[in-house]
Amino acid sequence: MADEKTGAKPGINPSANGPLIVRRLQHLRNSKGERLETRGVVALCRCGGSANKPFCDGTHARIGFKDAHSADASADRTQPYEGQGVTILDNRFLCAHIGACTDGLAAVFRYGQEPWIDPDAGPPEQVCEVIRRCPSGALAYALGGAGARGTVERDYEREPAITVSKDGPYFVVGGIALACETWGREASREHYALCRCGKSKRKPFCDGAHWEAGFKDEKN
Repeated sequence: MADEKTGAKPGINPSANGPLIVRRLQHLRNSKGERLETRGVVALCRCGGSANKPFCDGTHARIGFKDAHSADASADRTQPYEGQGVTILDNRFLCAHIGACTDGLAAVFRYGQEPWIDPDAGPPEQVCEVIRRCPSGALAYALGGAGARGTVERDYEREPAITVSKDGPYFVVGGIALACETWGREASREHYALCRCGKSKRKPFCDGAHWEAGFKDEKN
């Protein structure tokens, strides 16, 4: 949704070694569903140290936060899992390890097994529904099974919004423009997850490092 006064759309600009500068966003909520003040322009913490999360309080400068992208790009590839009714496409490089897939449909998304995806172990419509909950864009789908790559669904029609997830990243939906040159291969521009613990190797994106870091945000 564009700004009602100017017609301009929301945007996110990761400042150098500093916060995410978010402009013209109308919908910012925490994990409890509470609406947070946006004020036209807000600075969201991504160093993990702010005492006023999710907003920046300048801690990044004091602790020497660096936003370098150090992930191994050779892992950036999409693996198709072809089923009878749906083909699931997975790029582990993009995964934020939130668990929406394994928690939502364990028979299809089989944590700890190889292959870890069995597209025929659940109804295609249910598989698609779970994939649409993937916050990072690591998963996509194509209906019709084998050879259906030409109809891949990875972008959905949603209102621009950011959700501050519980002890995890920012979930961005609705095609909010992100000033970034390190998008992964075939990554969705409609939805993605941005690091706020400060430990991801894929900054500005989340790579699940908040789990190992023990990142906590009790307020949100």
